[in-house]
Order: sequence, then structure tokens, then C-alpha cells
Amino acid sequence: MPAPPLLFDRALHRKRLDRAAQGYANADFLQRRAAYDVAERLAPIMRSFSVAVDLSARGGAFAQALVEEAPGKVGTLIEADLSHRMLADRAGPRLVADEERLPFADASLDLIVSTLGLHWTNDVVGALIQIRRALKPDGLFIGAFLGGTTLTELRQSLVAAESEILGGAGSRVSPFADAQDAANLLQRAGFVQPVSDVDKVTVTYEHPLKLIADLRQMGETSVLADRHPKPLTRALLERTFQLYFERFGGEDGRIPATFEILTLTGWAPAG
Repeated sequence: MPAPPLLFDRALHRKRLDRAAQGYANADFLQRRAAYDVAERLAPIMRSFSVAVDLSARGGAFAQALVEEAPGKVGTLIEADLSHRMLADRAGPRLVADEERLPFADASLDLIVSTLGLHWTNDVVGALIQIRRALKPDGLFIGAFLGGTTLTELRQSLVAAESEILGGAGSRVSPFADAQDAANLLQRAGFVQPVSDVDKVTVTYEHPLKLIADLRQMGETSVLADRHPKPLTRALLERTFQLYFERFGGEDGRIPATFEILTLTGWAPAG
């Protein structure tokens, strides 16, 4: 089988997360929203999970959500993250781990969750296969990642500005999975009873620079392996911002930013 295309620079992604770690709590609203949603999904399930792993744990929002939304549902929670700085100064089991090369033994875990990390993997299906193998029979996976309409306003404005100034547009913002294909990812990875849901979040900003600052603080700026050959110039950015306000600005003078959170739920086969 041919290797999947190299879309993302994982080493650069780790550096961006390391950089974001210290002030991550100032811009963790998306990850926190996803984490609490996952915990709420666990609460009504009529069983408990002895050993669970939180992939892309970041600031620990899922651990907190478990206490508030699903107390007693998980025995031991192992927090994992690509960035060691994200896990610093936290109690409990912690593990620096790459979602593309999971270190867990086959059939060793009862529950694996991932909140806004898998969209940075070069082979999402391959990562999901590793997750399914690490789960015990009838183990559960719940994962949330950013979907296709995320940052649509910024994307459209940037493409239009590049077309005007450079005569064509290239890739500067990372691609995201399509909501229609989400459940198929689980099926391809061997999960049963796959379910996918979409949560669209619109956040308003006084200026696109505030949005970009939030993305940096989240560790969510582009890490495309195939870099755009031309740098982002001041003129290009200024025109992008002008178009953003012209096309999407509200009467209150603020601009919206759309985020689409896809949540996948699947069970490992019972055996």
C-alpha cells in the first residue's frame, strides 16, 4: 500500500503546541466545548470504563469535564499529548504521545477520547485503526475534530486577496474533513455502530488579527508540509482583512469566524 500523503509537518505542530502551552487557557474555548460535549455523551452510557486515555489532552479540559458531567464513569484516566509542555505541572498519569504512532498495547484500554487533535494527523484512518486496536472488545472511542467549514470566512477572504494581488491562490490554511465523510472514517477503521454529529460555533471578533492571535494561542495555525512559495506580505494581509470586513462584517463592526466541530462515536467490535 502506498504511504499516505504528507500533509502536515508534525514536528512544527509540536513546536506550535509547545509555544501555546503557557497561555493556552486564554484561548481554550473550542477544546473545552468539545471536551464537555464528550463527557456529556459518556454520562448516560450504562457502564463504566476502568482505563481511559485522553489523546490531545491539552490543558486538561476533559479531566475537568468528567468530574462535573460524568463523575465515577472513568477509573484511571491517562492524559496524553504531543506536547510535553501541555502536560507539565499536572497530577495523575501523563504520557507524551503522537497520535500517528500510539504506544498502547492491543486490547488494553476501555475508552479513548480525542478532542481537537486528529485533524492534524496525516492519516486519520490509520490513527483510528491504531485506536481501535488499542481498545478492548466493545471498547468505546469518541473523537472531536475540526470540520470542513472551519474558518470559511478567513479562507474565502485570503483566496480572494491572493487572486487579486498574486494572480492565483495557494494553500495557506490547513484542510479539514468533510462532515459527510466523517462516519465513513470510522467504518473504514473497523469500528461498529458509527455515529457522527456536527456542532457549528460562530465567534465574533473586532478584527481578524484577534482571530489569528487566538489561533496561535490554541496551537491551531497552519503546519502544512507543502509551504506556500510566496510569503504573506503586509499588502496581502491588509487586503485580506479589508475583504473580510466587506464580505462578512456585521452591523456592529465585528467579523464572524465559523468553527465546525465533528464528533465521531464508534465501538470496537465485541469479538
